[in-house]
Amino acid sequence: MSIGIDLDRFCSFRDAEFRSLEIVSPLQVKLLFATQDSARDFDWITIELEFTGVSDARLLQQHQLSLVDLNYGITILKEENIFAFAIGECYNLAAIKNSSCYIIASSFKYKEGLF
Repeated sequence: MSIGIDLDRFCSFRDAEFRSLEIVSPLQVKLLFATQDSARDFDWITIELEFTGVSDARLLQQHQLSLVDLNYGITILKEENIFAFAIGECYNLAAIKNSSCYIIASSFKYKEGLF
């Protein structure tokens, strides 16, 4: 199912930089990454991921973000009416819940920005 973001365009955020994690409210979380964009000749850009209607999550503290290994990128899945985000390669919801950082939410959107 389409998730609204072309992860292949951003190489699934492999070797990206996890810049920030903001808990806007108990039901809303924003993540900011710096990643390469294949549509722009692999220039670096920032991508903000916003999850609302959060029903479950395991989040990292801000000081831990620079230690996150993104060699395997991120996963964003859509199953039925939920979106699931995780650090690393995950192929189903059960695997996502084993990630060091994950979010389960009812809606998801993203925004591109400058590096």
